[in-house]
Amino acid sequence: MLEDIKNKTKKANRNNVTRTKAYMDFFLIHPEIHWALLAHLVSRNAGWNMTDLKGSYLPKLLTAKEAVDFYVFLERGNWLIFQDAYPQLLLYEYSRKQGAPLWHLLPFLHVSAFMRPFWERFWESGRSEEITKALIVNEQHYIENRVLNNSLYMQTVMDKMMFKLQELLSMNHILFPYLTPVQKRIKLTGGTVHHFTSVNKRVSLGRSLYDLLYSIESRLESIILWAESRPHTGSRADYWPELFFMEGDGSTPVPSPSPCRGFGRNKLFSPALSMAWDDWVHPSAEEGDWFTDCHVLRLLKKKPEKFSGDIEGPCCRSLEEIQAAIQAKQTFFS
Repeated sequence: MLEDIKNKTKKANRNNVTRTKAYMDFFLIHPEIHWALLAHLVSRNAGWNMTDLKGSYLPKLLTAKEAVDFYVFLERGNWLIFQDAYPQLLLYEYSRKQGAPLWHLLPFLHVSAFMRPFWERFWESGRSEEITKALIVNEQHYIENRVLNNSLYMQTVMDKMMFKLQELLSMNHILFPYLTPVQKRIKLTGGTVHHFTSVNKRVSLGRSLYDLLYSIESRLESIILWAESRPHTGSRADYWPELFFMEGDGSTPVPSPSPCRGFGRNKLFSPALSMAWDDWVHPSAEEGDWFTDCHVLRLLKKKPEKFSGDIEGPCCRSLEEIQAAIQAKQTFFS
């Protein structure tokens, strides 16, 4: 059983597209695991950030080495979270099939001791919200020292001007696309990441996004339908084909009004992940259990910030700010 879980995890953890699909496939079978849907949507956003590095704009602001460094930073975090969380999901699936909890096997999958009591409680209570909160706390602490405080990424990404520029330009939008039943057009809801280097802020962000995702049932159903019907490619054309193109001639006039004013003439290039990046071979996850202080349990009780969900305007403003940054660079440094 353990070998099967490890093999399935390794196979699905090949790249951002495969792991994003695996989250959704699991959720469709086990919709009580809300975290799997949240992880699917957040992982889509990670893929979009990865392909942005080869799109219309960021190559004009980054050197080739900086783009690779930033990609590896994003990919490592995405890979680590999956290889820690997906085995937990599969162990839950095995438990369901056998009709008995198998949480005593979590240590053999190198899962933090933090998670076992929450899985045990979920098995008894079925409270989706509690296990979701616990998984959010776990995933962000899991990557804290392995990525965010890792000296390699501190030197190549975290201390770089580009990371500070990203914070400044509010490019860290987490988007949940959905199809409106009346207008039949894709709309966006979501929130913006601030202070990405703070683990408490990232946990709060995850909690806020979860609350937003499940706050309106009709919208939740539309988000699920959109995600189910639109396979993840990594291209932003997945949700805004009026503004982004994946391949071909992007100079073709936009057939319908652009979601952002000022972008109505030419589309922006947003490649599929398979076009932008080869699969990255990762070293094994660093050993050790992050859970050493019970004070972290307070994060489960702390009320997260409420998001309005209005994200389309900020997205368009970010594109305008990036345009301005490129023009400034060309004016002063070309």
